[in-house]
Amino acid sequence: MTTIRRTLLKLAAIGLAAGAAPALHAQTAWPTQPVRMVIPFPPGGPTDLVGRVIAQALSEQLGQNVIVENKPGANANIAAELVARAPADGYTFMYNTSSLALSAVLYSKLNYDALKDFAPVALTAVVPMVLVVHPSVPAKTVPEFIDLLKKNPGKLVYGSAGNGNVTHLGAFQFLQANGLSATHVPYKGSSPALVDLAGGQTQFMTDTINSALPYIRDGRMRALAVTSAKRSPVLPDVPTLQESGMAGFEVGAWQGVVMPAKTPPEIVNKLNAEIAK
Repeated sequence: MTTIRRTLLKLAAIGLAAGAAPALHAQTAWPTQPVRMVIPFPPGGPTDLVGRVIAQALSEQLGQNVIVENKPGANANIAAELVARAPADGYTFMYNTSSLALSAVLYSKLNYDALKDFAPVALTAVVPMVLVVHPSVPAKTVPEFIDLLKKNPGKLVYGSAGNGNVTHLGAFQFLQANGLSATHVPYKGSSPALVDLAGGQTQFMTDTINSALPYIRDGRMRALAVTSAKRSPVLPDVPTLQESGMAGFEVGAWQGVVMPAKTPPEIVNKLNAEIAK
C-alpha cells in the first residue's frame, strides 16, 4: 500500500502545482509537431472517454494535434512499458488510471517502475463507481443482491476491465466484505465488459459511473448502489453502499497524465498548465 500512496501523492502534488507552471512556459517552443496520447484501454471505456475530451481541448490550446492511441492489455502494463521506453522529448504521454499504482503491488514482475520511469504531470479526474446488475438478476437492492449471492456461491459471474484493475478490486472488495464468492471474468477494458454485461453473458460489475450511465439510463443495466461516500448527482435515486448496510465502504477510480521520466521539466510544467485550463 505504501507504493500506491506514494504514487497517488506524487500525481496529486503535480496536479495541485498547476498554478506555478506559467513562468516556465516561455522557455520552450514545445510542441512543434503532433503529440501522442497513449490510452491503456480500448475505445469507449471510462478512461478513453475522458482522455479524448482532454486530447481535443489540448489540440486546440497547443496548436498541434494530440493523437489518441489505444494500447489495451495486461491492466495497462503494455501501454505503461511503451511510454516508459518512449523518447523523453515531450511527444509521447500516457493518460492512465489508478492501475498505474495498483500494478506496482499486484504484479511481481514489471518491465517498468511506476515511480522511477514516469514524470507525473497532472491528476485529471476522480470518478465514483457504481454496482450494476443485468436486468435478469432478480435483486432490486443491495441486501437482496447479497442474499442472492449467498444462496448461489460462485455461480454468478462478474466482469472487469482486467485483473487488478479498480473495476475488479471494487467488486472483489464488495464480495470479500460480505463473505461472498462469484466468478470473475477479466476483459481488456471496461467497454467490452459492459457490452457482455448488457448482453447477459455476465450478471454484475462495478464500473465508473461515466461509462455505465448510458446502459443504466436505457434499461440495459440496473444500478444497485454507488461506491462513493455520498450519492451521485447524476444518479440521485441510487443509494450508496454505506446507506445499503456497508458502513465505511468507499472506492473510486482516478485518472491522470504521466510522461517518460527524463522529459524536460519545462515541458512537463507546460502540459500541466494546459491540462489545468
